[in-house]
Amino acid sequence: MEARSLPVPDGLDGVRVDAALAKMLGFSRTFAAEVADAGGVSLDGRDLGKSDRLRAGGWLDVRWEPRREPEIVPLAVPDLGIVYDDDDIVVIDKPSGVAAHPSVGWEGPTVLGALKAAGFRIATTGAAERQGIVHRLDVGTSGLMVVAKSERAYTALKRAFKEREVEKIYHAVVQGHPDPLSGTIDAPIGRHPSHSWKFAVTPDGKDSVTHYETLEAFPRASLLEIHLETGRTHQIRVHMAAHRHPCAGDPLYGADPTLSARLGLTRQWLHAHQLSFAHPVTGEWTTNVSPYPADLAHALDVLRGE
Repeated sequence: MEARSLPVPDGLDGVRVDAALAKMLGFSRTFAAEVADAGGVSLDGRDLGKSDRLRAGGWLDVRWEPRREPEIVPLAVPDLGIVYDDDDIVVIDKPSGVAAHPSVGWEGPTVLGALKAAGFRIATTGAAERQGIVHRLDVGTSGLMVVAKSERAYTALKRAFKEREVEKIYHAVVQGHPDPLSGTIDAPIGRHPSHSWKFAVTPDGKDSVTHYETLEAFPRASLLEIHLETGRTHQIRVHMAAHRHPCAGDPLYGADPTLSARLGLTRQWLHAHQLSFAHPVTGEWTTNVSPYPADLAHALDVLRGE
């Protein structure tokens, strides 16, 4: 068991417990929430939950069990596609059910583990379990990711994503018909106030902008093309659900299980269809496109047949 006792600085007055612990002790927000949920945080002797707010000048006591950091375990993923590969980057077509990198609690395959098993050399910059990772896709989202192989590529790509110089185009099937059929959702996203694994539109969340356009409309659903300005966790899923048009097959954010079953979906209909960026070394603009995987194509066939 480890413990820290310290005063709450003025700059963290009114800040949520999980966010404050991340700033003060270097925890991830997820781990900070776990510590609070386990009863490991108190302020002036009163136990706090993860969403409680701190008070400047109060005395904070934090107790936690150290956890072993996840490791990159080589594990082949036969249906992980290599779209582009050179000395500096590799662009992969990620299947559903594969995480971008190892994390506590995840025991399934990862992009980094698959690349390691295939003999790829990846940049060593970044946290040990996230080496070479410059952006991520949810486990249940398929499609294109770029991974840095060289240190110079890692630095350049991280900057490009931060400066919003990368064009990310997703396709999604959502329930119902967005009104208007094309538009922009500009709403901040933060941790869900009562669910550790969810995110939500919250007043104190991070700036999040999603542009969408309807490509096809069906009796109970729509196929959208989505351009992301920002890259928040679960951004498309949160924004569409907030507008009452959750991604089909996404029970975490309110998808209709009856429609999901009829479409044969066991995960959200969300696919990273196109990824464009300036090559981090040559500067040449490159565009890669990924076709729909079989489960998403089947769901579309069902919708088009109705």
